[in-house]
Amino acid sequence: MPIEIVCKIKFAEEDEKQKEKEEGDKESLIEEPARPRSRDLASFASTSTLHGLGHICRSGRLGVRQTLWAFAFLASLAFFLYQATKSALLYLEHPHVMALDEEATREMVFPAITICNINRYRHSALTDADIFHLANMTGLPPKDRDGHKATDLLYPDPDMADIVNRTGHQLDDMLKSCNFSGENCSSRDFTVVYTRYGKCYTFNGDRRNPRVTRQGGMGNGLEIMLDIQQEEYLPIWRETNETSFEAGIRVQIHSQDEPPYIHQLGFGVSPGFQTFVSCQEQRLTYLPQPWGNCRASVQGEQTLPGYDTYSIAACRLQCEKEAVVRSCHCRMVHMPGNESICSPNVYIECADHTLDAAVEDSQERCSCPTPCNLTRYGKEISMVRIPNKGSARYLARKYNKNETYIRENFLVLDIFFEALNYEAIEQKKAYDLAGLLGDIGGQMGLFIGASILTILEILDYVYEVCQTFWAVSQQWEWVRYSTEAGLPVEGMQCMGHLKGL
Repeated sequence: MPIEIVCKIKFAEEDEKQKEKEEGDKESLIEEPARPRSRDLASFASTSTLHGLGHICRSGRLGVRQTLWAFAFLASLAFFLYQATKSALLYLEHPHVMALDEEATREMVFPAITICNINRYRHSALTDADIFHLANMTGLPPKDRDGHKATDLLYPDPDMADIVNRTGHQLDDMLKSCNFSGENCSSRDFTVVYTRYGKCYTFNGDRRNPRVTRQGGMGNGLEIMLDIQQEEYLPIWRETNETSFEAGIRVQIHSQDEPPYIHQLGFGVSPGFQTFVSCQEQRLTYLPQPWGNCRASVQGEQTLPGYDTYSIAACRLQCEKEAVVRSCHCRMVHMPGNESICSPNVYIECADHTLDAAVEDSQERCSCPTPCNLTRYGKEISMVRIPNKGSARYLARKYNKNETYIRENFLVLDIFFEALNYEAIEQKKAYDLAGLLGDIGGQMGLFIGASILTILEILDYVYEVCQTFWAVSQQWEWVRYSTEAGLPVEGMQCMGHLKGL
């Protein structure tokens, strides 16, 4: 809409009254634009898409009707601002929800299975030197403990890695039968790993070529028979960290992407029973900051040698190792790294205490957030007693043992998928940016009938008003300059045409 600003200025060098008229004309330059702007606001309101504004800004006096419309408009605007603020605050809280879905598949990657004999050292494999060096760890009294023989002082420095590897239970001796999905397997299908239980073994631990299963149910997974060799368990003279009162094995079912953390995450299997473990794979997806607290795996990042992805177990092992190395200047056998391995004396005097403290204060000392992508396995465990009377006699003849030995040492472990499906548990954004914009847009349309284009209309009008003020200020500066300069200009008219309001 056009605005016409008319400036009439007359200068008379000889007439004093004309000078007084100049002052009045200069004041009118300020008052003059106000009248057209009020008319232009009414015109803008009548054409604006903002509901209610046209009823308020009608030309003329402000009556009862305009007052009621103004009250209704301000109330609607207040409700809109209140709801928009609530929506914005909810968005800033970054809420999330968990979505659960179950998906079927034709084949599934079988998990890694780690097994450890609860007994760390075989009694028959310990030499006199081993017993001498491990006396404080195992509780076994060394020969002539009060007064060594001269030859005792010639024992070489102990190598804990060699002791653990040499005296730990050997899978070739423990494994009596092995079957995976109807095919025979052997100890060659297991790899050696070291944990806090000493020498352990992992089946299907190769992440590059893992075994798969194409059918669920018992008999379609891993079935092994083990002899735990209780006659090799260390006699107990006193309690130490290495002392074990139990008999059996520890088992952990885990992904190939994470190392075993069996002393905390494993479960026990007793001799004299066949234990059935029905598994359900769960694939969890978490959100990073600010929606969650997970840690994404960075390509090329390596938290532990051989593991390309981040895991909580790898993080804890690394943190525990750093604590032991920092305090004892060496690492324990089951810890990763290239540092030297602690001696038995350092185990007792430093490493064991430091490790226990690190585990107890893991939340404060070790920051190990949940990975953004995690695979875990739910378990349902059941068992039956073995052997029965008939099979006891058969197994005794087969393995050249007596029936009592079979009952006290043999166990069967059967691990399988319940069905060829997995649970997908995903953490999702409960309120994202699209939801925020949708809510604000809906509230804006409901309360004040506005949209993005309405906001652009208002901004365009504000821009034109600012442009008008700038033009008037420029004219005022020109008039002031002309007056101060005493220019002999008579009957001059200044016309300003501003279009678009």
